[in-house]
Amino acid sequence: MSRSVPTTSPAAAAAVLALALPLVLGGCTVTDLAVPAAATTTTGVTSSPVVSATPAPVDRAGVEAALADLEAEYGARVGVQAIDTGDGRVLAHRADERFGFASTLKLPAAAVLLDRTSDAELAETVRWTAADVEAAGYSPVTGEHVADGLPLGEVAEAAVRQSDNTAMNLVLERLGGPEGLGAALAELGDDVTSVDRTEPDLNDVTAGDPRDTTTPAAFASVLRAVAVDDALDPDDRGTLLDWAAGNATGDALVRAGAPEGWVVADKSGGAGPIRNDVALVTPPGRAPIVLVVLTTRDDPEAEYDDALVARTAGVVLGALR
Repeated sequence: MSRSVPTTSPAAAAAVLALALPLVLGGCTVTDLAVPAAATTTTGVTSSPVVSATPAPVDRAGVEAALADLEAEYGARVGVQAIDTGDGRVLAHRADERFGFASTLKLPAAAVLLDRTSDAELAETVRWTAADVEAAGYSPVTGEHVADGLPLGEVAEAAVRQSDNTAMNLVLERLGGPEGLGAALAELGDDVTSVDRTEPDLNDVTAGDPRDTTTPAAFASVLRAVAVDDALDPDDRGTLLDWAAGNATGDALVRAGAPEGWVVADKSGGAGPIRNDVALVTPPGRAPIVLVVLTTRDDPEAEYDDALVARTAGVVLGALR
């Protein structure tokens, strides 16, 4: 459902700003802040504020040591931003450093599309060509529907659930290209994420080049805005989280590292040395945790390893139990 301006409420923006203040570049910080939580919905996520308990202490030194050990073991940089939306604890590691976002961008792109389109527009059939599919690369859904097309809503769903590249490019086209999505993220308060190219070129990230990069802190602020706060109306937020809960490419990532019984709605991304997962993780009976894990191997020729993301998630979520 479309709304006039896809932005967070003043209270939500203030909470995100407050959460961002304690970040330390290249290090790990944990901050206890009292912010509103939300009541559980049918997706396992929260929406309406509730009173939170006193934050439990976190073993910051232990988290720092564990993440440093993982970086050394895998020869990689690991970026983390985790926000417990129930008690306000924030855990950050390299949260202001830039990483390629790869396909994780498909989640906020779909969120903006949902916000800016009506149900009737989402039902309109979108068409593309075989050349579009060939140029985009990995397109398991749109590649099967060149002849007949799909409704715009199903195209966006394919981008999130199946990480379909042609679907992502069609969503970007509807939003006014990379520049249009970048402007939408800026309206959500993110002036850090740089959206510059379409699939598959956005995966080609080199050190020192800010194109198609973000930071864990910036991406977490957007994820919180669209998945927990009020940047989307409840129906659109529920749709987005349903798609993310059915993500077919994330089982070996945050889900693999989350404690048993914790519900994960996520969007993965990966190319070459880059492996990422951005997730809303909901412990039983608690408000959700916004978790962004971005990783890149030190050797640009090295291939990513899912286990690095899973083990990072295990360390972070274990500390926030």
